[in-house]
Amino acid sequence: MLLGFSSGIIGSFSYLRKQSLMGDALAHAALPGVCIAFMLSGSKSIGLFLIGAAAAGFIATFGIGYITRHTRIKQDSALAIVLSVFFGLGTVLLTHIQHSGNSNQSGLDKFLFGQAASMVGDDVMVMTVTSVLLAGICSLLYKEFKLLSFDPGFARGLGYPVAFLDQLMMFLMVVVVVVGIQAVGIVLMAALLITPAVSARYWTEKLGVMVVLAGLFGALSGLAGTFISANGSNLPTGPLTVLASTAVFLVSLGFAPGRGLISKLLIRRTAKRRYTQQLASTAGYELERKEKAL
Repeated sequence: MLLGFSSGIIGSFSYLRKQSLMGDALAHAALPGVCIAFMLSGSKSIGLFLIGAAAAGFIATFGIGYITRHTRIKQDSALAIVLSVFFGLGTVLLTHIQHSGNSNQSGLDKFLFGQAASMVGDDVMVMTVTSVLLAGICSLLYKEFKLLSFDPGFARGLGYPVAFLDQLMMFLMVVVVVVGIQAVGIVLMAALLITPAVSARYWTEKLGVMVVLAGLFGALSGLAGTFISANGSNLPTGPLTVLASTAVFLVSLGFAPGRGLISKLLIRRTAKRRYTQQLASTAGYELERKEKAL
């Protein structure tokens, strides 16, 4: 629930800035950082993994920005390039670790690709502190993040440190990814970042309400995925959490007032009925006027 809540909050700003793929790129970029941290320390410490993944995330964001600014390659292509390169490097390093004979590497692949059962009390504490800090930072910088999401040029004109805020948002996304990969995995973490935000967007036109709803939808997905996994046999928690988040999205897509498919269908039918009634009324009026004229 904590992971889903924090992911929904950060994912809302990423989604509104049209950087949905950025979460996927940062998630894949975390893999070589985690592997290098393990190779240097020889232990599976989530604190060291956080440092390694954060460093890899910063390098990835710098690489994306450099490619976009100094070449003709657009951001979506730069994201795909960085994602592929970092994930390929991470896979090579992970294979090297698995064949190194280090006894501590046992279970590292499951940690990287998601296994909530491997989490212990300290991991939950780290996740709790991280969620509180992320929610607090987003609350304190809500106005700045809002302006950055909708009009970064205007924010720059007002004197806001746009580059710093942009890097801070990227850092917060990296933190969420690193904390969440143990439970959900690198590949599925991007879905948990974006899906609750997309679902919340269907229900409101206000950013504040959207951020809160995205956090609640993410928490609900985490609760549902864990509940189903705990009460079933051989059912992985991470994928079930993502599937629960997808189920929330499908409900939002179908039943959200104003923007949902059913709501739009009803609106169209009502408009069509009114138009038909208006035509019939106009035709009746014209017929009555012609009869009077005769």
